[in-house]
Amino acid sequence: MEKAQAYIRIQELKDIINEANRRYYVENSPVLSDYEFDMLLKELEALEKEHPELRTDDSPTQKVGSDLKTSPAKVSGKEFEQFPHRYPMLSLGNSYDITEVQAFADRASKGIGNAFTYSCELKFDGTAICLTYRNGKLVRALTRGDGTIGDDVTANVRNISNIPQELKTPAGFFPTLLQPKPWPEEFEIRGEIYMPWPAFDRLNEQRIKDEEAPFANPRNAASGSLKLIDSRMVAERGLECTLYHILGEDLPFQTHDQALKAAQSWGLPVSDKRKICKTIEEIEDFINHWDSERKTLLFATDGIVIKINELPYQEELGYTAKFPRWAVAYKFKAEQALTRLLSIDYQVGRTGAVTPVANLEPVQLSGTVVKRASLHNADQMQQLDIHIGDYVYVEKGGEIIPKITAVELSKRGTDVVLPHFPETCPDCGTKLIRDDREAKSFCPNQISCPTQIKGRLVHFLSRKAMNVIAGDATVDQLYNKALVWNVADFYELTKEHLLTLEGWKERSAERFLKSLDESRKVPFERVLYALGIRYVGETTAKSLAKHFGSIDSLAKASIEELLATDDIGQVIAESVYDFLREDSNIDTIERLKAAGLKFEADAAQQKLSGKLDGKTIVISGNFSVSRDEIKSLIIAHGGKSSGSISSKTTYLLAGEKPGPEKIRKAESLGVERIDEQKFREMIEI
Repeated sequence: MEKAQAYIRIQELKDIINEANRRYYVENSPVLSDYEFDMLLKELEALEKEHPELRTDDSPTQKVGSDLKTSPAKVSGKEFEQFPHRYPMLSLGNSYDITEVQAFADRASKGIGNAFTYSCELKFDGTAICLTYRNGKLVRALTRGDGTIGDDVTANVRNISNIPQELKTPAGFFPTLLQPKPWPEEFEIRGEIYMPWPAFDRLNEQRIKDEEAPFANPRNAASGSLKLIDSRMVAERGLECTLYHILGEDLPFQTHDQALKAAQSWGLPVSDKRKICKTIEEIEDFINHWDSERKTLLFATDGIVIKINELPYQEELGYTAKFPRWAVAYKFKAEQALTRLLSIDYQVGRTGAVTPVANLEPVQLSGTVVKRASLHNADQMQQLDIHIGDYVYVEKGGEIIPKITAVELSKRGTDVVLPHFPETCPDCGTKLIRDDREAKSFCPNQISCPTQIKGRLVHFLSRKAMNVIAGDATVDQLYNKALVWNVADFYELTKEHLLTLEGWKERSAERFLKSLDESRKVPFERVLYALGIRYVGETTAKSLAKHFGSIDSLAKASIEELLATDDIGQVIAESVYDFLREDSNIDTIERLKAAGLKFEADAAQQKLSGKLDGKTIVISGNFSVSRDEIKSLIIAHGGKSSGSISSKTTYLLAGEKPGPEKIRKAESLGVERIDEQKFREMIEI
């Protein structure tokens, strides 16, 4: 590939991979399968190898994915503190073919020059954790973060039942002057926190009852649970941990296997599903065994990790910028199941999108029984050449509903029927329109399509929007009685209206009306999200609310002004612009204003100036006001408040008793340090 073409493709790949990393590690909502992600990364590696002058230090090939947000995870004024890792917390190179494992073994053999063995272990599909024990007691737990700095989740980890707070003395140990305790005075042990299938299923059942989106997979559920602000809730999530790597000074072990056996004797959770192998044939047998047997496990596993067992050889082989040279991961292909397609439903969403969903003969897949699978759109149905009655392969990717990946043509009978994507809305009969940017078909009848109306009503009441105590059944009752068609109708309901509904009593009516009244206190950003503007999720609504400050300012904004907002692209800008110029939406907003809903940001949320535009500020220490007020001021004047110092940090705003680690990091990176007085001078209007 020519250099100019390579440069363009490298930039494209970086953008795709960085966004996929953010969605996977930070938002816990993956957009690519592991295999798709790894193939893109391999393509980027190959291009950078061909054109080394185009490789940069910030390339995804040179760093691990990060679970750190731009600012620390924050809810209700609380946040996770961040600390540096004593030893870098790297990732693993992935392979999908035994020949790649053989290549790893050949490189290791060439580098070592002596006989050695391999430790083969299950790769748990969870979220990485680093535990520090001092004098036999757990003192800190950090997430991987960006590999250099991690979030301190110690309080949450203390609520995971199989992680000991204090180590136990193994039977038969006799203390001596040289070894008073069976464990080192201080050490780190790393592993994976995961959510077993039964706990995952229970959690999703509850989330569906609470009208929350279910987690896509156990890995996302584990990661999201580990970052809960209320550590008491972590104990209810059923998380478990498996540990697999010990680090420390002068550890008394010669092999990785010895270290894990010692950790197990101290009461630490170490997997018993591992094996010491001497040859590539033994490794392949271990891989094949667990590729089949993983279907019987009560937790998700996505591969096998192969490590050089001898610790001196690990040290000799060392590390790349991103991976240890002494370990590699063999990734299983996504688990598939073959089953028969019985029929296809065409579902209309609240935004009018029509999605085909396949009804299947029930089949076991990744610990659950699958009866339905997504077909996404008409294009995919055509590409698959799918027929009703076909036998199809189903996978669980990064999606809540499993997806159909292929048709087994050898099993196609003569009685199959070619499905036809509807030309009209299956609910209201309106002719569908096609959005080529998404390859989706939409029903444009937002005013009177029953499914869209009810979908918008349910969305408006949902917990993350107006948080009104109601669900699908309540909306159905109100809609069928013609009491509510528009979200503004909710605020005109009376107790007399509600008592006409089947099953409603005085108390339930009063609870519902009280909940509606409480929703008038919901902040502007959530009211904006509740309106149900296509493509405007929670994060986008926050960005728009912060940038414009009120619905009136937002309604006056041009496409260009909308595009100037953080995280807003062309598609979202056009959607917001069109929504706020539709007469029926303008009327709804006016009625909601009259009902007392908040359509202006609180003073602390409004942008006061652009004096800090483009500046990232880390705060540390105590100030004349709360840290939250300082952060609000930074944001109000256009800046970004971050929890960790990096090369992108503009200032360290240091109050009284600032953290010494942050001061050292700022000095090492040449980040300017300012005090509160200097900060206030900078933002004076």
